[in-house]
Formats: sequence, structure tokens, C-alpha cells
Amino acid sequence: MDSILQIAVHGAAGRMGQRLVALIGASRDLKLAAAIESAQHPRLGEDAGVVAGVGPLGVPIGSELASPADVVIDFSVPEALEAISAACVACRVPLVVATTGLRPEQVERLEEASRQVAVLRSPNMSLAVNLCMKLACAAAAALKDHPGGADVEIIERHHRYKEDAPSGTALRFGELISGIMGQGQAVHGRYGRPGPRAHAEIGYHAVRAGDNPGEHAIVFGLLGESLELVVRATSRDAYAHGALAAARFLAHKPPGMYSMDDVLGL
Repeated sequence: MDSILQIAVHGAAGRMGQRLVALIGASRDLKLAAAIESAQHPRLGEDAGVVAGVGPLGVPIGSELASPADVVIDFSVPEALEAISAACVACRVPLVVATTGLRPEQVERLEEASRQVAVLRSPNMSLAVNLCMKLACAAAAALKDHPGGADVEIIERHHRYKEDAPSGTALRFGELISGIMGQGQAVHGRYGRPGPRAHAEIGYHAVRAGDNPGEHAIVFGLLGESLELVVRATSRDAYAHGALAAARFLAHKPPGMYSMDDVLGL
């Protein structure tokens, strides 16, 4: 067996952090090196395995990257990203960033960090979603010059607790498609009498209901027919398994900015 990878989880007490902790604890090739949360978190000092519901793992939740690790996985909030990326640079530890809703200046700081350590950033860690993005790009390229024009609408559904809308994944789908087809206008929902739809639009529609872990539909509407690509998660483990695949890929990689395309070999 290859050597065991030491994984630190940033945002370990959150919903995704807990699933990562649980899956790492059950893995044969991964070990939880550190579980990190904000210094004000109410569960600071508790065993990360107990918080995740899988029993003691011997790793208390702390507020700093104090233990040696091969990779850090960040499932936190944008405001906490700067501190963990600086810690990774200081300790020369690769960083997998799964946090969404980053501002442009936060993305720039990650680009700066990637000049010193390996960084992998993706708005969605799902392997299926990243494959669907490739399919969406292929469809966009094929329909770019369609005589009747192709209308693109993106519908995303998530749980009631998600704070940002549209999702980072929906925006990434739109960014990829507009980069190929050239739409320059984003429309977020429609109301009243907005008039006929312009071909230069990409429509975004965000649904927040129940405990949906994530679902995206990309609609290419033509005259007389349509194409719809749908990808859905049935549990949050889809994102956790993808993040762990990213961590396995990123460990020991040289500095640079990587993506899930690199993980999948696309």
C-alpha cells in the first residue's frame, strides 16, 4: 500500500467538514492530521470524530494548522480562506479549496499562494459535475453557430441553508458556456413583462428548498427541440469523495493552480 496521506480539514465542524472527517476516519490510505475551525467556534477542543458522529479519532478541533499535513482541504467560508491559505504557504502544504462565493480579491490571493504551493480550486468537487461541464462545453461549441440561435438557461436547486445564489457551480457553467457562445448578459430570474428573450442572455434560476444537496440543469433551447443536461447529487458524500480525490492528486505536486480537470485527466 502507498504511504498514508495526512489530511487537515479546515471547516471541520461544518456539514461538509464532518463528512470529510468521517470518510477520512474510515479510509485505509488517509489519516486525519488536523481538524480546524474558527477560534470562536463552540465545539473547539472536542474530538473531531465525535463531532462528526463516528466516534473518537484522537484529533481535537483546533483553530490553527499546528500538525504536519500533506494536504489541507478547505470547506469553510470566504472570510476564513485568507488565514488558511497563508498558513499553507508558511508550512508549504498544498491546499484544496472547495469554498464558494469568493470575491475577486480572494481569488487573486489564491493565485498568489499558488506561486508557492500547489492549490486546487473548484466551485464544485463532484466528479459528475465536472464531467457535465465538459459535456456543456461540447454542446455550446456545437450550437454556437446554430442558424436559429440557442437559448441557454441554468436552473439550480439546493438546500434551504445555502447562503449564496446562484450557486458557484451554476455561475461556472455560465462562464464556460458564454466563453464559447458569447452571451454577455446574465439574467437572474424573470418577473413581470420583460419582453422577448434576447439571445445574448444566460438565464439563472435558483431554487432553495428542503435538504437538496445540489442539482443543476443546463438547458439549450432551440426552435422545435431542446437539449437538457442534468446532474444531481443524492448526498453530500459526492462532494466529499471528490475533495478527497483532489487531495490524493494534489499531494506532493509542485506549486501551481490546478483544477478538477487535472484530477479527472480531462
